[in-house]
Amino acid sequence: MNKLYSRLFVIPAILLYTFFFIVPVVGGFYYSFTDWNMMRPNIQFVGLDNYKEIFSSSGPYMKSIIHTFSFTFFTVIFKVLIGLFLAILLNEGLKTRNLLRMVFFVPYTLSPLIIGIIFVSILGPHGPINVILEFIGLGYFTHSWLTDKSVVLASTMGVEVWRMVGWNMVILLAGLQTISKSYYEAASLDGANKWQQFISITLPFLTPALTIAIILNTIHGLRVFEIIYALTNGGPGNLTEVINTQIFKEFSAGRYGMSNALGIIAFLITLMIAFVMKKVVADEEADA
Repeated sequence: MNKLYSRLFVIPAILLYTFFFIVPVVGGFYYSFTDWNMMRPNIQFVGLDNYKEIFSSSGPYMKSIIHTFSFTFFTVIFKVLIGLFLAILLNEGLKTRNLLRMVFFVPYTLSPLIIGIIFVSILGPHGPINVILEFIGLGYFTHSWLTDKSVVLASTMGVEVWRMVGWNMVILLAGLQTISKSYYEAASLDGANKWQQFISITLPFLTPALTIAIILNTIHGLRVFEIIYALTNGGPGNLTEVINTQIFKEFSAGRYGMSNALGIIAFLITLMIAFVMKKVVADEEADA
């Protein structure tokens, strides 16, 4: 009786989860096989037509998927590496380390839309970046960073790395502070230099924190939307189009069937990668 009574409290949560998550997902999955469009009064079942159009190599949708993977891959690498460098630097006995930790973490607390609006000015043809490059005699490096097709995707990646590197620093700094100093003292007595200590002590003990950072950054990269929307809105052309900006544009244009199909693909890609990473982590923990 007591078990039954306690389980009754779970029912409201299950109902809410079903209504606000399960039902929309199932509905979106169904509508992804239709031509639901605000311009047509009737919804017709079209099978895999939406998915065929998405995975057409000549269409804009496949390019947005490729851009999403590229954005995720490169931003994860730089966010984690720079975050690790800052974490190691600020784990030392610097007098200003608490102030620097706050300075590096502040960008993460700001809205991506606000950051995007600010960087539209900073990265403009006459923005501070180009002015500084001209001033120090590196004028040949100047670009219209958000409209030049050769650098625009890299520019959006740079803004994302700048925004998230402090968050990675905090996670990795927490991992570093769990490593006992006695390991480094013993290694120094054995004649190990800083690089050898980093490879033999820091990296093995920091693996759990690095794994968490990589997984969360990967999921975040696959779901990127706000920073791209604020900086370029997927342009120029579709050079910075990612899955979520494409979903937004399709929905805004009233192509609800296609929008749902893209949403399902984004959901499945994220779910699959999260599952693979979870399995890799579980295997590593089992081996340990």
